[in-house]
Amino acid sequence: MRSHRKELWFETPNRMDFVNITQQVESEVRASGVQEGLCLVNAMHITASVFINDDESGLHRDYKRWLEELAPHAPIDRYDHNRTGEDNGDAHHKRQIMGREVVVAITEGRLDFGPWEQIFYGEFDGRRRKRVLVKIIGD
Repeated sequence: MRSHRKELWFETPNRMDFVNITQQVESEVRASGVQEGLCLVNAMHITASVFINDDESGLHRDYKRWLEELAPHAPIDRYDHNRTGEDNGDAHHKRQIMGREVVVAITEGRLDFGPWEQIFYGEFDGRRRKRVLVKIIGD
């Protein structure tokens, strides 16, 4: 069995943003040489997410609005977490909703997606450097 590991690094200019990372992950699948296996992609920070959905700008605007309604950033004193000197209590909640990781099957050397599926990095407390782990195993 083969194993391949790669860290992808991101620093978004906005507090909340979504970055399509599908091509970067596909590149790692090719580099791994794995033909049949699994690809794990996970955010290595507690205020960021990795998720699968459609790459459609209206959907992304809807997500941002919905997440802000569920866990608004302000007022920051609404979150006990922010009493530690942080201002990102909302970002922890948004990450919890959007999820930490995805696993995609690899079939014949390619990510085995359904229609319209793409992999996204979700940032909820941006403007600083964070990483995503890509771990590929298989034959």
